[in-house]
Amino acid sequence: MTSPASFFERLQARDTSLWAADPAIQEKIGRRLGWLNLHESMRDSVDELRGFAEWVRELGFRHAVLLGMGGSSLAPEVFQSTFGAQAGFPTLHVLDTTDPLAILRVENMIDVSSTLFIVSSKSGTTVETISLERYFAERTLDATGDTGALDNFIAVTDPETPLYHRAGESAFHRVFVNPPDIGGRFSALSFFGLVPAAAIGVDIERLLASADTVDGVEAAALGERLAALAQEGRDKLTFISAPGLESFGAWAEQLIAESTGKGGQGIVPIVGEPAGDAQSYGNDRVFVSMQLEERDEETAAAADQLEAAGHPVIRIDVPGPYGLGAEFLRWEIATAAAGAALGLNPFDEPNVTESKENTRHVLEQYETSGLMPNPAPAIEEDGLTLAADDSTLARLDNAPKRTIGALVAEHFLLAPEGSYLAIMAYIPQTEEHDRLLTRLRTALRDATRRATTVGYGPRFLHSTGQLHKGGPATGVFLQLVMDDEIDIDVPGEQSFTFSVLKRAQALGDLAALLGRRRPVLRVSLGDDPAASLLLLVDSVEAALRETVGRSR
Repeated sequence: MTSPASFFERLQARDTSLWAADPAIQEKIGRRLGWLNLHESMRDSVDELRGFAEWVRELGFRHAVLLGMGGSSLAPEVFQSTFGAQAGFPTLHVLDTTDPLAILRVENMIDVSSTLFIVSSKSGTTVETISLERYFAERTLDATGDTGALDNFIAVTDPETPLYHRAGESAFHRVFVNPPDIGGRFSALSFFGLVPAAAIGVDIERLLASADTVDGVEAAALGERLAALAQEGRDKLTFISAPGLESFGAWAEQLIAESTGKGGQGIVPIVGEPAGDAQSYGNDRVFVSMQLEERDEETAAAADQLEAAGHPVIRIDVPGPYGLGAEFLRWEIATAAAGAALGLNPFDEPNVTESKENTRHVLEQYETSGLMPNPAPAIEEDGLTLAADDSTLARLDNAPKRTIGALVAEHFLLAPEGSYLAIMAYIPQTEEHDRLLTRLRTALRDATRRATTVGYGPRFLHSTGQLHKGGPATGVFLQLVMDDEIDIDVPGEQSFTFSVLKRAQALGDLAALLGRRRPVLRVSLGDDPAASLLLLVDSVEAALRETVGRSR
């Protein structure tokens, strides 16, 4: 392992042999290192972004809607959550889903004719983004008299992409062309992050200036420490963030999971898991405690308790919201260093396309037959349906009851030490669903002492999805799906609606997991997901209490 100082020196020199010996792979990596000096090069665009922000304010937009996935959506979500809309600027809504109810919920909050739409895609070919773009473009043209011009739309994309050309054909107000040598998850300080930030009134120059404060050697040392801990078995990187910084974890989750989760190894980021006492955690954890200037005593006390119990704790103090600029760069350098220490290429995502291809096959089958290849149910109970492959069901033969709650509990109780428990929910993200999924993951964590993750589909496919398939074979999975009572068409698309696309994505991801023999249960919540999820959580909690209580 190279020293942090040596790594950072070679990183600055763009020495691609840090991650690969193959010249062809080195050449590809060399085309993904533009993030290194964004905090310097993007200063040339500050006046352009200020002019854009002034245009946004002058037009009086009350809402802005970002249409994008993964690296295009997560940094903007951090900016809205951390800064909020500044006076005179619109509230930003991030739409990174194909769920019909979630799409309609945003539409019902806005007046499309006076809303700023930011269509954001590096490739310009992301199916979710294209579908959302078509939907809101049609709604806008209907509302404005179909003039053919979408002058409340802007695009952020790489040079000469299909989105770049569509924006010209549809008379978008403007296109921000991003430097092409930046991968999506490393793009927070590029136009992909800065354009939405400017749209809500964030001071871009001040944000970029904060990145100047990053000590690159210390950031590299952080990455090498995380890699060393992962190799010792402490590969569950758990964020415990003070209020005001919670959303940063979701951005870091994608960066770390997609960059290191490959080749059968990687660091597993744990975000949004409620803090427990030290006895709630196994010996596979390392904690990151993030604090703002106004110290949160509850977060500090949790970190102190964990450290006293022998868990590694990394403490990061962020000097106010504008310190996020530095944190983006710190974690990008750390992730690049961790990849080198683990012998991984952190700049590719070899397993992401598999679920996409599986989704395409499902859609082709649906177009031909009109039927979805849904797995046969093993148990139906109170509006819930459980399905699994034969090997996964065979693991559950010793469950005390053949109820869905007992089987789900047993599925996770059998997870060996060092596993992580992943809940993948293809349902709309609402406060009620958040609350119930948090209850479920907390109950599972406390009963098993295993790390837990929750991801809403399809957004997590652009984040932890790479880790699920390409990372360590330690995941135990629960996929939650629902029947959409309401569906909406994708304009210009004959073969699928938004609901069909979402269901195909869930099936494609399921096939990818099963193809790798990952243990996965699939539970359908029917057409009332909140009521069915409550029933499932209640029954799993009861089964956990009964089983764990009996074992004690």
